[in-house]
Amino acid sequence: MVALLILVFIGFAAVAIDIGHLIVVRNELQNAADAGCLAGARFLYRDDGMAVNENSNQIAYEATIANKSDKTPVDVHWTAGNTGDVERGHWSFATRTFTPTELTPPVNLWDVSPEELDANPAFINALRVKARRQDTPSASFFARIFGYENFSLSREAITYIGFAGTLAPGEADQPIAICRESLLVNGQYTCSTGRMITNHEVVAGLESGGWTDFNQDSACLTGTNAETVRSLICGSGNPEPVILGQSIAINGGYIEFAHGQLRTCWEAFTGRTRPWTLTLPVIECPGNNIGNCASVVGAVTVNIVWINHWENDPLYSEAPWRMENPRTGTTWSSNNSNGQVRWNSFVQNFNLQNVDGSPAPYQRRGVYFLPDCNTHQPRGRTGGENFGIMAKIPVLAK
Repeated sequence: MVALLILVFIGFAAVAIDIGHLIVVRNELQNAADAGCLAGARFLYRDDGMAVNENSNQIAYEATIANKSDKTPVDVHWTAGNTGDVERGHWSFATRTFTPTELTPPVNLWDVSPEELDANPAFINALRVKARRQDTPSASFFARIFGYENFSLSREAITYIGFAGTLAPGEADQPIAICRESLLVNGQYTCSTGRMITNHEVVAGLESGGWTDFNQDSACLTGTNAETVRSLICGSGNPEPVILGQSIAINGGYIEFAHGQLRTCWEAFTGRTRPWTLTLPVIECPGNNIGNCASVVGAVTVNIVWINHWENDPLYSEAPWRMENPRTGTTWSSNNSNGQVRWNSFVQNFNLQNVDGSPAPYQRRGVYFLPDCNTHQPRGRTGGENFGIMAKIPVLAK
């Protein structure tokens, strides 16, 4: 019986040992592909975000071949360009497909729906890497008795760069959060409409942003700390990461002395004639109402074009005379001695509106901003909604 079954026992041994070995080799190949893909995707865009980085393929290739499978360097069939085992391209979540492309200009991220971006192959947002053991196949053990000397294997990884979500320390510039609802028009991120933050009082249904001390403790139980908010103005940004999906403490009303500090900082940076460009967290404000807590949904870059004085100004004496328009590259100006006329012209030129569509009023402690329409330096970790900022840290899509 033993003699008759010896070949069966050897066959079982071959299956158990060789399949277990192949699983290890396959997993190591997958780790190599994942590591190379993630390394390359971190540099998919240049530091300024102005173009796709053609060198990302080289970075991914070098990171992949630095790995081993079964103590043997992995094979990657790539020499240059965007063909072979290392490719830049577009990943569609709707179809779960990758489309390689050599395009380098970034696409516009504003006034398009998420579905339109997902279906646009010109939107470069992914990197694909394949790691192999084909030039140096994995040797078999018992299976060679049955004529299987070695096995050729390969594994593939695709990494996806989305939009800024979790922000690293210092990536949010000031202790202000912007309402998601004020940035969307018909469900799309738009930079054609300016908004106003009312730092004087909470206006139900008209809120577009508020103060934050970046506190994300349990359900924001401790609220917004006024002293911390003041200490962060004109400082080095958020001291801790701003975590996507977690609640953050918000104050939509007045914090004593904070508005004055913000206005002084704005004046120092801009001379009251240039926009102040800031990257800020985006929060969810259902019905454009700000409570004590709001969930973080992404990040946005805005241009603050005006900050009113903290005192009432019924004669419009502080109304602007001159301001660069970041949308058009031109400079708006008015020499009219009537401040109300200047203000109306300013609001029309910059299309400053309340969230209900009415023209933004001249209000004390008002902060007026335009969502930015330019490409930006990638920031944060992938996962946020589209507010015009690509992420820096990718995630595995496949």
